[in-house]
Amino acid sequence: MAAAAVESVFDVAYWFIDRALEDNEYLQPQKMQRLLYLAQAYFAVAHHGRPLMPATFVALEVGPVEPNVYRAFELGRPPMEVRPMAENVRHFLDSIWRRFGSHSADHLTRVLCNHPPFATAFAKGPRSEIPLASLAQFYGAPQLAKSQAAPPLKQVLRPRVMRSQSGKPVNVHAWVPSKTVVKK
Repeated sequence: MAAAAVESVFDVAYWFIDRALEDNEYLQPQKMQRLLYLAQAYFAVAHHGRPLMPATFVALEVGPVEPNVYRAFELGRPPMEVRPMAENVRHFLDSIWRRFGSHSADHLTRVLCNHPPFATAFAKGPRSEIPLASLAQFYGAPQLAKSQAAPPLKQVLRPRVMRSQSGKPVNVHAWVPSKTVVKK
């Protein structure tokens, strides 16, 4: 498996907390958990299975949870030095925030608990691991059932605005080549 894009899951958790504060919003711990989960899933889709952060998500009665962050934040924000992130990672997290940040923790939990990666893991028993590969497969595949609907990557990632050679602003997306299967 490829190396994670950031050093720690805490770097991403703090980014979401700070982003919420910029919008004058308190980020509930359960909502932060759902945003971390979605960020890991969509990053894996966008980068062919590469994890955003070194994290393990488990299926609990309350929804998908990263247990280390869950425990560390039980009594509030733990003191920790936040590490700088690459611009492309900040842009990606901003896209996740803009797409899902307006939803309540309850709404995100209801939706994510209906998705097969969570449901399959939870069926094995509480605290069962939700594999990154199943996240990438589900969130990267076209959705068939409305109850399992997840927005496609193109609806989640916002384009970057750059200037053309004539100075006009243009939207650009990173090129993500598709995996081709060679038939013999």
